[in-house]
Amino acid sequence: MTAYGYHVSHEQFPPAEALQLLQAAQDAGFATGMCSDHFAPWSARQGHSGHAWAWLGAALASTGLAMGVVTAPGQRYHPAVLAQAAATLAQMYPGRLWVALGTGQALNEHVTAERWPSKEERTRRLEECVGVMRALLAGEEVSHDGLVRVDRARLWSLPERPPILLGAAVTPATARRVAAWADGLVTVNQPGDAHRETLAAYRDAGGRGPAVLQAHLSWAPTRREALDAAHDQWREAALGSDVGWELPLPEHFEQAAAVLEPHRMEGPVVVSDDLGHHTEWLARQGSLGFDEVMLHQVGKEQQLRFVETFGSEVLPELNA
Repeated sequence: MTAYGYHVSHEQFPPAEALQLLQAAQDAGFATGMCSDHFAPWSARQGHSGHAWAWLGAALASTGLAMGVVTAPGQRYHPAVLAQAAATLAQMYPGRLWVALGTGQALNEHVTAERWPSKEERTRRLEECVGVMRALLAGEEVSHDGLVRVDRARLWSLPERPPILLGAAVTPATARRVAAWADGLVTVNQPGDAHRETLAAYRDAGGRGPAVLQAHLSWAPTRREALDAAHDQWREAALGSDVGWELPLPEHFEQAAAVLEPHRMEGPVVVSDDLGHHTEWLARQGSLGFDEVMLHQVGKEQQLRFVETFGSEVLPELNA
């Protein structure tokens, strides 16, 4: 049975409000949680970007939800430091943390002032980081000299069972690549349910474990409000991989997305004021093979109303 969770966007809410929203989501019946891990928001209109790992400690302590996070080792986070953070949370909250690993975006990683590598180099760096993190989480002492460097690192506080490491992928090509090492897949919804091709590529390449879909949607009392909210908050994020991985600053995203008209949001975001439409689309994702669907209401103004309304009217239908 597919589990339906709540996605917390750190780009859109200050950490205290984000925590309150997660707690409200648990009370409303959402089964699990997930959050982003950004250093900067997509735009000044979003306006926030708290530290995901500091926030996750509070989220796990103040709810009973399992939590996931999509993050990028290798530049902003050294893999040994990221493994230590994951191990600490997994030790305190057994079985409740999963970590999805990707190659990252310049928006978040440029702050180190290091060179931003090509996609292929970032992919090879990620694969090295995965090996380092798995060895550390297994209790080994690790030294490594490659695209990342590690000197005699060892984790002294380990969980009984390490957190699973999922692969983050948007395209089928990336999904096939991460299938070699991932314990599961995380992807995002795409127009025409094209994300099923990403999942199929992962499975065809031998990918195992759970499949998680981050579902971007916009609901409001009217369709116009829903579309306007999606356009205001998520048009920069909808630019696509070729642009989205390379731009370093929110103002660059704002400039690039300035030409996107509201109707262009109806592919990257499922926009509707009809709860039945959202229920049908979300239910279909389970039949496509997704084990968890994380609902991300992209509009800021309707967030708490979304949590309460979907908790009372949509989740019961999905869980039935």
